[in-house]
Amino acid sequence: MLLGIFAGVAILLAAMGIYAVMAYSVGQRVHEIGVRMALGASAEDIQRMVRKTCATIRGWGLGVGLVVALLSTRLLQSFLFGVGATDATTFILSTFLLAGAAALASHIPTRRAAKVDPMVALRYE
Repeated sequence: MLLGIFAGVAILLAAMGIYAVMAYSVGQRVHEIGVRMALGASAEDIQRMVRKTCATIRGWGLGVGLVVALLSTRLLQSFLFGVGATDATTFILSTFLLAGAAALASHIPTRRAAKVDPMVALRYE
């Protein structure tokens, strides 16, 4: 039970961290988004661009995390009970769970990017 609570808190903290990275990434590109919208890009184009950026960050994070997790299984093998160190089901489920959390965490910055007012963004700097 306690391990499940810790896992839930870890997923929540990971989602909050991913949201912070995505929001920061979009915040750094407000000027660029404003220029694109001023030149005629639609809200859907902006959302597509931000989703692509978020997917790239998410893919790199999941890939690096999966490699590190596979490499660290030897250190954690003595703590595992009833599960192999490289249990495929555990790795697949945790990867999909984190990918889903990352997709949800990047939804708000994506919507916020589509609502950028070009005049405010251009006046910003």
